[in-house]
Amino acid sequence: MTRYTGDYTTQQIPLQYVAIEPLHDLTRELLRTSGLTAEDADIIADALVTSELRNLQGQGQGVRRVKAYLERIDQQLLDPTAPFEVIKESPALTFADAHNGPGTVVAVKAMRRAVEKAGVCGIGATLMRHSTHFGSASYSASQALAAGCIGVSMTNAGPEMAPWGGIDPVLGTNPWAVAIPTGDGPDDMPIILDMAITMAGKGMMRWLMRDGQKMPLSWAITRDGRFTDDPAAAMDGTLLPMGEYKGYGLSLITDVITGVLGGGGFGTLPYANPAHQDVSHQFIAYAIDWFMPRAEFYARLQEFITMIKQSATRPDVAEILLPGELEWRRMQEKRASGVPLDPEIFFELRDLAQARDVAWPFDG
Repeated sequence: MTRYTGDYTTQQIPLQYVAIEPLHDLTRELLRTSGLTAEDADIIADALVTSELRNLQGQGQGVRRVKAYLERIDQQLLDPTAPFEVIKESPALTFADAHNGPGTVVAVKAMRRAVEKAGVCGIGATLMRHSTHFGSASYSASQALAAGCIGVSMTNAGPEMAPWGGIDPVLGTNPWAVAIPTGDGPDDMPIILDMAITMAGKGMMRWLMRDGQKMPLSWAITRDGRFTDDPAAAMDGTLLPMGEYKGYGLSLITDVITGVLGGGGFGTLPYANPAHQDVSHQFIAYAIDWFMPRAEFYARLQEFITMIKQSATRPDVAEILLPGELEWRRMQEKRASGVPLDPEIFFELRDLAQARDVAWPFDG
């Protein structure tokens, strides 16, 4: 088997390679021991494994979150049976309360409602309040693709970023994702923009710290406001926004159109209470065929993609990539060659399987 090495050639941490299907089955069975319904456990398992395929280990997504989710349910910090309560709706809009339910499940169900309403009105939106961590924004945004919709997903988060020019954490990473279909076939690579509003997250800083590497000076500042390339020195500081003051503005706006507008937490309030994370999300779906025949949209989009791909590159750049193209390639390579897991996460999953009487599908 040819192993995937595309993003890890500089890492000193050895990785454990596993096949995707057993990893998916293990994740699903572990989550089913928690009080989640089978359907909801399946949603979270698929979301975590998909994130594992798309992301780097240090980005803090993927199956490394299984233990945290199980612990939060065991400690009654998250309600696996919480209702999805619709507070108010119109032909195009849904306003709902998650009641501290599992954010990944909430996000998928909310996007499904947005897609249904887009099928009637051309656009549909769901605003959720009183939710919990919802995982990768790209996963919920991508739920719109199969219906021929463009999906938009956003959330606020716990405070890790200072307002531009400040040092106190007031704003979250507040990620956005936009998923755009380029065709109706399974091999048609969608355009997926998935970004936190910060330059990087503390997960990547921890990963570099373990590997003994420096980080870019643009990632974070120390608690007293100094720029640093030492991830250990920055761990108690605050993250820096992408695009400097522009990223600060985007993060602020995200809080307004999720937490402030939704009547949930905002600024320093999300994650302040471990038993009530109080994050808010918004999901939007655009039905392409309300605006024009889908085939016409795909043809126009391909024309645009060609313009981008055929534009001249800088001397040190071999190829221009679309948003999400690197992640798409990473997914295909991992499916073929195995999923590289951080050894800490590999053995953590093994211990969880043993403790919860779930079959361990791997050697070691």
